Amino acid sequence: MFNFKVLGFAYCLVLAGLLSACDEQLTISSTHLPALSVNPHNPFDTQTQPAQNLLSFDVYVDRQTVHAAFVTTPSGSKQTSIAYMRSEDGGWHWSSPVVLSQQFPQPVEAKVGNDIQIAAAGDKLLIVWQTTGELPGMGPLFTVYSNDAGKTWQQGVKPTGSDADQSHHELLADQEGRFHAVWLDDRDENGYQGVRYARSSDVGKSWELAQTIDDSSCSCCWNRLAIGADGKLNVLYRDMKPRDMALAQSADGGASWQRLSTVGEFNWIFDGCPHNGGGLSVAGDGALHSLVWTGADNQVGLYHMQSADGGKSWAPPQRLGEAGAFHADIAFGAGRLVAVWDALGPEGSKVFVSESVDNGEHWSASKLLSSAGASATFPRIVATPTGLLAMWLEQTPTGKQWSAAVLQ
Repeated sequence: MFNFKVLGFAYCLVLAGLLSACDEQLTISSTHLPALSVNPHNPFDTQTQPAQNLLSFDVYVDRQTVHAAFVTTPSGSKQTSIAYMRSEDGGWHWSSPVVLSQQFPQPVEAKVGNDIQIAAAGDKLLIVWQTTGELPGMGPLFTVYSNDAGKTWQQGVKPTGSDADQSHHELLADQEGRFHAVWLDDRDENGYQGVRYARSSDVGKSWELAQTIDDSSCSCCWNRLAIGADGKLNVLYRDMKPRDMALAQSADGGASWQRLSTVGEFNWIFDGCPHNGGGLSVAGDGALHSLVWTGADNQVGLYHMQSADGGKSWAPPQRLGEAGAFHADIAFGAGRLVAVWDALGPEGSKVFVSESVDNGEHWSASKLLSSAGASATFPRIVATPTGLLAMWLEQTPTGKQWSAAVLQ
């Protein structure tokens, strides 16, 4: 079996050299809407909460509410803490965190790129994270759920149905209140991870339709779920051979799946893992939009692609970002598409933002989103009822802090 952690580390060493050779390629947006205003914000109330080192987070929007689950360690401690909080005004203000780790003292393997996950449907909330198994860094998934908007929590059932190692999970709730989960596992113990799926109609108390979407995938990249304008379920994941991104789709609520298309046919052959998934969103005209990264020769970089036929085919890739653009996410809100990504440069990693007001045809020049003097990584972005909310990790002397910006 390949040692993907060693391969991933070696790849990262090579990556810096590859990325520095990329030419900056930006497109200019035709402006029919005023540019978004960027309002930096810290989700934590620093006056009432002690300094914390952020290990992992996820954010999910349902109706008027922004939900967040996160994993921290207090400054100077290695004891992990899992908590939940919510915002009713698009991320400007947050409730006091509800700490879950005291009730569920499970060891935590969640980290950026293999994050804790949350989904919501009204007052029903579901949180899933990876616990520690027989070996450090590996282990089964663990679920907790709430039926009262996060006031109380109960332990759920593993969507996997086993205690084997699982990781890189993703959650989504549909309009019927059913929860969908995808993850990676090597249930056949053949050295290859596969993309698995299950659905819950009772907030994680039980799971159904357990099946394999693709029995051979990249082992260390996150997955993204999205419901298309046509109501179909879509999962974006990194395939095995080649290491391009792929889209699988279900037209029957998760009962059956098919691999629909390759999202960016770069034909990237790589015997390792880049530790980098993609972003997936639906624009106002119903088109699917993705952000994907490739390490293919002479094409290294971040690309935007769109599909007008529900994911069956994709328009030619558009490069986004300066040399070094890497981890990325995309969302549609406030009448436009907005992309965020981190980029490795001579002064470290920074988080950038770009917007398109014409459904992805043109993009604005990238704008620095993170603090000028700080190293920042792993951005996420979601559409809220009042605009958009971007979140990322920013390095400080006491550890990684949770940073955010409200975009309106």
